[in-house]
Amino acid sequence: MERRRRRSALSLCSAAALVTAVPLLSACGQDTHPGAAAVVDGSRISESQLQSQVGEVRKAQRAAPQGEQMIKQTGRLTKATLDGMIRERIVAHAAEEAGIHVTRRQLQQERRDFERQAGGAKRLEQALLQQQAIAPGEIDSQLRMQLRIDRIAQREGIDPRTPQGNAALTRKLQGVSKAMSIDVNPRYGEWDQRKTALGEARSPWLRDLSGREADREQQRPM
Repeated sequence: MERRRRRSALSLCSAAALVTAVPLLSACGQDTHPGAAAVVDGSRISESQLQSQVGEVRKAQRAAPQGEQMIKQTGRLTKATLDGMIRERIVAHAAEEAGIHVTRRQLQQERRDFERQAGGAKRLEQALLQQQAIAPGEIDSQLRMQLRIDRIAQREGIDPRTPQGNAALTRKLQGVSKAMSIDVNPRYGEWDQRKTALGEARSPWLRDLSGREADREQQRPM
């Protein structure tokens, strides 16, 4: 039963975006952190890290049968990727504060479960690339983030399947983010407090990593 609840939580894609105040790296166009796309609580997300992750997605998309369509649908990939990388660090910080640790064995078991649900490792890779622009090499990182979110929710007695629980989980992560220092390179915009997103990037906290939503999209009549 607990396993089914967690699967339901992982499939939710409507969690509200996080709210945080983010000062610009520079008020006059000069980066105070040269070479950084963002700095989260002193931890740099370098330009090379960001571009490498974006490049892996594009490489996988170009090799896919529907690659051209995928690329067109992810025109703002760099900004969305940076948004996700910032969120990953916020979740990691929240998990550390809560004393939550995800072991390699737990991560491997989680991946096997999702591959079984998706109909195999290759189908899982294809579904996540098409649906969420996740490159094969980033799947474990996404699974680790989702496991941390799930356990944070469990620790707080939150059921993310419900609108109330979803909102409570978001408030929990908002509180963590507000206590952190988050600087974004002006070339990628700024963290918009009103829209609670990095520019127009709005990644949900909880994402469907089973690949089922992508399958449903493919089966819908055109």
